[in-house]
Amino acid sequence: MTLCSGPFASGRATWRIVASAAIAIGLATAAAADSDVTLPAGSPFPESVASLADGTLFVSSITDGGVLRVAPVGSTPVPFFKPGEHDTRSTFGVLADEKTGTLWVASNDASAIGLKGPSAVEGAWVKGFDLKSGTPKVSARLPGGPAIANDFALGEDGSLYVTNTAAPQILRLKPDAKDLEVFVQDDALKGGLDGIAFGDDGALYVNTYQSGEMFRIDVKMGAPGKITKLKTSRPLTHPDGLKPIPGGFLMVEGGGTLDRVTVAGDEAKVETLQKFAGPTGVAVAGDTIWVAEGQLASLSDPDKKGKTPDAFRLRSMPLPKN
Repeated sequence: MTLCSGPFASGRATWRIVASAAIAIGLATAAAADSDVTLPAGSPFPESVASLADGTLFVSSITDGGVLRVAPVGSTPVPFFKPGEHDTRSTFGVLADEKTGTLWVASNDASAIGLKGPSAVEGAWVKGFDLKSGTPKVSARLPGGPAIANDFALGEDGSLYVTNTAAPQILRLKPDAKDLEVFVQDDALKGGLDGIAFGDDGALYVNTYQSGEMFRIDVKMGAPGKITKLKTSRPLTHPDGLKPIPGGFLMVEGGGTLDRVTVAGDEAKVETLQKFAGPTGVAVAGDTIWVAEGQLASLSDPDKKGKTPDAFRLRSMPLPKN
């Protein structure tokens, strides 16, 4: 996220099923609340969360920078790297690639949108760190400008795809490459690119935070193809983090929801799973969903500006079975 201005069924039986499912999810969510993680005061306004298969979590901070590491269940968050370390500034998207042992982090000079950050490093950067030691491995600046590196997706060949919120472009960092390249640039994507993920069909899916849209970009032989704007079943309010799950995606909206998205043809069905306080990022570890409550309205809403929320948390809930 970034702070820029600006088949269906009916009948009684179906409603009983829906109601039962909602009750089950509600009870499971209450139980999962015991494993929610409260973030330390020095890491407010989380922007993104990433997970490992063992349940380890990593979380960024859009205002103060740095990345926290949270060991599985009940552990106190500790710095993976501190704010401003390794030439970083405001931290946005985080993505863990266990195959290569890399944590990918988006670091930005976000002063243009009112976020000074913990350092004076200019530009938008993609940083790669060793998952175990935290040692820096990769540092690549987004070319041209304006640029805000936001979120990540991994291709089957290990290429890293990055959304640029400040321009209608998606960039790619190929395995072992030192520099990012523009993968696709199109004015159709100018609504503030944010979440990005590959679907089961091999296409790349993205959303736009400001304009509330969702797109599919066909990918064949590593090259971009047709860009299709999807018709969503309901309006989207600041769509943000996007993660693939079997049969579709999980997506958070800054308006306050965690959604399941399923795509059929050129239509995207959006189902609200749970409400959260200004969610900005989502990750899946095993059968658990983790949601970062960024509460970014406190940075942009005139009625809330300057009033930092009492606490920031990573919320957990079970992954729906179907």
